[in-house]
Amino acid sequence: MPTTPESRIKIQVNNLTKRFGDLTVLDGINFNIKEGELLAIVGPTGCGKTTFLNTLSKLMPTTEGEILIETDTGLSIDRKALPAKSAGTVKVRDGSLLQTRPAEFLSQIFTPLQLNPVEFTQLSRQEKNRVILNLIEFAWDTNWIREQFGEIPQGVDYSKHILEVLHDIQAENGVYFQSRQNINRDIRNKQAFVSDIAKDIPSGYDFDHWNTYPIGEKYRELESLKEQNNVIERARAFRNSHEAKLRGLEGQRDLDIAAIDRKTSEDRTRLTADIERLKAEIRLYEERLAGLDERREESVRVVISSFNEKKAKLERDAGIADQYIGRELADTTALSKEIDTAEAMRKHLNEYQRMVSMQEEIGKLTEESEELTRKIELARELPATILQTATIPVDGLTVEDGVPLIHGLPISNLSDGELLELCVDITVSKPGQLQIILIDGAERLDKESREKLYAKCKAKGLQLIATRVTDSNVMEVTNLDDDER
Repeated sequence: MPTTPESRIKIQVNNLTKRFGDLTVLDGINFNIKEGELLAIVGPTGCGKTTFLNTLSKLMPTTEGEILIETDTGLSIDRKALPAKSAGTVKVRDGSLLQTRPAEFLSQIFTPLQLNPVEFTQLSRQEKNRVILNLIEFAWDTNWIREQFGEIPQGVDYSKHILEVLHDIQAENGVYFQSRQNINRDIRNKQAFVSDIAKDIPSGYDFDHWNTYPIGEKYRELESLKEQNNVIERARAFRNSHEAKLRGLEGQRDLDIAAIDRKTSEDRTRLTADIERLKAEIRLYEERLAGLDERREESVRVVISSFNEKKAKLERDAGIADQYIGRELADTTALSKEIDTAEAMRKHLNEYQRMVSMQEEIGKLTEESEELTRKIELARELPATILQTATIPVDGLTVEDGVPLIHGLPISNLSDGELLELCVDITVSKPGQLQIILIDGAERLDKESREKLYAKCKAKGLQLIATRVTDSNVMEVTNLDDDER
């Protein structure tokens, strides 16, 4: 190929022939495209215009001839047909590197828009949006995501454009939003539960005081006081009955002695009568009579001794009672009330602990919710930062909620004319490594849109090959400037 700047040939087609069985579609086509030259392939429908573009771009094998392509980046493509029925060969050299898989390599560098940018107008809304977003160049990877958010958010398709990724991160169906919803719901439930617990807990509840309150010791103190009071009351009752008991003992003593005297008198009378009647037994009875007084005295001594013992015990008990009789009864009302209060307060210990624990959980959940809110807001703020630094090749392009806008309007709201103009801007913004734009069916663009596209390609130094249906009988290759005239 010639290499002088003014005549450098970038695309060379030599004797290009393509047959499908007995049908010859392309027959010995020869032409060159110089640097900065725009080429038009015109002719009637079915003359082979599309076949030629497919042969050039989509690796459709040639029957005869060759296609040579050379770029400013050092990429060269040499496609030759082999003799006989061979499908031909493709040699691709990228700089000094010869590609061992040329077909796979070329399929990657021929972008869809490069092959036929007019097809953009036929894409779905989602596909159009993705094409537009891919025009915004911003270097990022998952490490950049981790630097921003401290983690890799789950449930996000990271094959998308970064602006779509950020939108998915902060979207209502995203992990952060859903997690925050769940956390906030948990917070509300716990707050309601805490509120229910708090209703039963007295105002100003002193957990530490009632948790350490010595209720066992207080119970023992209360029982000691009650026992002491019982002793005092028993002493008072004993002292009140002491005189009556003493009189009772003395009366019993007198009754017992009187009974002894009665029995002695009766015995004396009976024995005296018996003496008269029983002279023979008089000595015996006299002996018995002589010992009767002694026995009486012994019996009396026993009665007196028993009396004295009981009286002494009674006096001892009276002395003990006298120790307590003058004491005032202890007032257990306050202590009993204190213990009752403690019992009532201690019932709240577990619930209070549950409430405190739940309040701590609420605090942690609130921090998590606030952190998720920060990340959501960050995902909403980052697109603006990205758009400030990113390369935006299309005039009026902005992004809102992951959706590209052209002068504030979504792609679906653009008129046919605006959509075609956008198509032109997109086409020349990323021409690919080959720097070649192919348009099959340029007649689908109005003359103004075609002229804009041609002008922008020429301004960027791109090679443009466009096919257009005409009324001529054969396929012709001409300069675009001549074609438009």
